[in-house]
Amino acid sequence: MADALYPLLLDSTLHVKVWGGQKLGTEMGKNLTEDAPYGESWELHDSSVVLNGAHEGKTVSDLIVEYGNALIGTQFDPSEGLPLLVKLLDATQWLSVQVHPDDEQARELEGDPRGKTEAWIILATEPDAKLVIGVNPGTSQEAMADAIKNGKLEDMLEYATVQPGDVLYMPANTVHAIGPGILLYEVQQSSNVTYRLYDWGRMGLDGNPRELHIEKGVTVSNLETLPDVQHPDGELMVNGKFFQTTRHVLDGDMLSFTTEGVFHSLTCIEGSVRIEHPSELVELEKGDTALIPAMLPGNYGLVGNGTVLRSFMV
Repeated sequence: MADALYPLLLDSTLHVKVWGGQKLGTEMGKNLTEDAPYGESWELHDSSVVLNGAHEGKTVSDLIVEYGNALIGTQFDPSEGLPLLVKLLDATQWLSVQVHPDDEQARELEGDPRGKTEAWIILATEPDAKLVIGVNPGTSQEAMADAIKNGKLEDMLEYATVQPGDVLYMPANTVHAIGPGILLYEVQQSSNVTYRLYDWGRMGLDGNPRELHIEKGVTVSNLETLPDVQHPDGELMVNGKFFQTTRHVLDGDMLSFTTEGVFHSLTCIEGSVRIEHPSELVELEKGDTALIPAMLPGNYGLVGNGTVLRSFMV
């Protein structure tokens, strides 16, 4: 049955956010249908719709039901959906300060199969763009909870200035936030469990304050260490416990890959490239994403003039 699978071009899903802007259109080629603050483009997720070939119009979830481990790999349970989520984000204001539980905490607190470890690859920045990378090491849970309740969490946050090419790998339990003037690629464990700790005194799109999750958020927060912002100069961008991301720069040459039973997510972040496989040819323009099934027969190639981020589970 795996021989009915081929490289799948995916339709992105755009999300308006109070902190978003227009760069997903101007910089990443997305079709923004209105003058609204678009913050997220979901590139790879369960409800992604296939745009090419015999499975055109089906969702990734449909194909997981149909093909199971042939699509996502034998190490994952198809009933738990796609284990990886890829997004593009455009921030013109601060995102809320958040934290995510690890796998064990997600099962215990929410009954979810997995928590959320994630990583950000910075694509573009305005001058002096910053991320929140945690709170002052050694802060107590009690002090953090009091600061949130009194609107003072900002005083204990730790920041890092970033530039294009920087990478922040954030294990679950890392307190974090994206600052204004940043366009980035996000790869993460597929999980919706987010505990919002602080929202800068801002109202949501409905005009009301957004909910905070103080008790659970403080409980799962890492208050002892901070992650390091890296600036990799080779192919390997993210080398994490759950996933890796590699960067491939093509200049008219061809690169060849085999899946070895692991699905690949390919996102073009510059120029254009073509995925070549006997079953299907897929053109990727800047901002496009494709899913390579885990049990794709043989090798596939990347050829063109552009840059691709390739993410996969480990």
